[in-house]
Amino acid sequence: MALSLFLHVLGVVVWVGGMFFAYMALRPVAASVLEPPLRLTLWAGVFGKFFPWVWASVALILLTGLHMLVKVGGMAASHYAMAMLVLGVVMMLIFAHVFFAPYTKLKRAVGEQNWKAGGAALAQIRMLIGINLSLGLLTIAVVFLGRGLV
Repeated sequence: MALSLFLHVLGVVVWVGGMFFAYMALRPVAASVLEPPLRLTLWAGVFGKFFPWVWASVALILLTGLHMLVKVGGMAASHYAMAMLVLGVVMMLIFAHVFFAPYTKLKRAVGEQNWKAGGAALAQIRMLIGINLSLGLLTIAVVFLGRGLV
């Protein structure tokens, strides 16, 4: 269980921490100092480096989470464990949508130097990452505050 918990938390730190950094630090600076062509090119490159880590984190979080859930009683697990599972799966689905839809559009737009389409794709990614970051922080709160409620 200790190894599963460590790997689970490691995946969460990489994913949620990366979203927090990108959304709260990189995004406002990039928006204030870079013109759209450079900003969109930067984001396409950043996501190209970050998203493989997110895929690895998603797999790690899902596998270790299910392993720990089975070890503590499966569906008889606590309500907060079930809440974590539901929130995590919603986050994973949102990420998959980001990766296969707006991120694909962003890469194509940058390659074609279509800055208007790239801006629209980036705006959609920004909104969805904001939602996922909020869900990730909520999930972390459920982990620590939920234990005190049961």
